[in-house]
Amino acid sequence: MARPAEADGTIAKVADPKDELVQHLPALRAFALSLTREGAAADDLVQDTIVKAWTNMDKFQVGTNLRAWLFTILRNTFYSARRKTRREVSDTDGIHAARQATRPEHDGRLAMNDFRVAFAKLPDEQREALVMVGASGFSYEEAAEMTGVAVGTVKSRANRGRKRLAELLHLKDGEEFEMTDRATMAVMANNPVSR
Repeated sequence: MARPAEADGTIAKVADPKDELVQHLPALRAFALSLTREGAAADDLVQDTIVKAWTNMDKFQVGTNLRAWLFTILRNTFYSARRKTRREVSDTDGIHAARQATRPEHDGRLAMNDFRVAFAKLPDEQREALVMVGASGFSYEEAAEMTGVAVGTVKSRANRGRKRLAELLHLKDGEEFEMTDRATMAVMANNPVSR
């Protein structure tokens, strides 16, 4: 950036625009008050403006009107915030936020760990039946054919396995286990997926 020359041809010393910011604070606050009509909001707006101006000072052209540049930043910041608040939903009672809440991830990992421990305690035949008709999605008939046992035996093993899992997970009748993935949901489901 070239410095302006004086009338006698010497190079003029240009003041750092950052040093001038303080001079414009009263005018910025008055403009912010005219927009927000609230002292605290005006102070916040001025602060945001100064932070943006400071971090973007390299974009300011020395020799142009610093006050106009600051007012433009303040105005744009105000209207951007206003547009953003129009899109926000007022939720003073917290009802909407409560519906949007999600369980922490660690709950899912803990539930999955509990499931794995309980699943490992099942007899091999019950685990096999649950994996085939639940997690893998085979029909009872397909599972019976693959294991070489009667269809009723596969159904019995799967149902006993689900019941035992519910006991090991301390689930009461009708209570559902917090599922963490589709395979787990399928294993615990009363009605296995048929192909």
